Amino acid sequence: MPITYIDHVPALILQYAYLQILDFLTTVAFLLTGVQEGNPLVKFALESAPTPLAGLIMVKLSALLLGFYCLRMNKEALLGKINMLFAAVVAWNMIALIIGACQRP
Repeated sequence: MPITYIDHVPALILQYAYLQILDFLTTVAFLLTGVQEGNPLVKFALESAPTPLAGLIMVKLSALLLGFYCLRMNKEALLGKINMLFAAVVAWNMIALIIGACQRP
């Protein structure tokens, strides 16, 4: 049976949520290993919240709400592009963590 447009949409939001979780985990690893956050908005949230973890959770919950908004507003193409962007962000985060780990004494 061929994949239809309707079958494709839930996969986009699942991929988006998965990438948000991976970004959350790599950012927590940044916090634990001393690697600096590169996104100025996330950095502001980390510094402004009662705890960095609370700030990060607020950012990721906001991101998930934006993802569902895109889905609800039929912006699947945008959501697909954002998924590609976050896949690159997660890959970059992993590279930064590896470099950071190599530089530790």
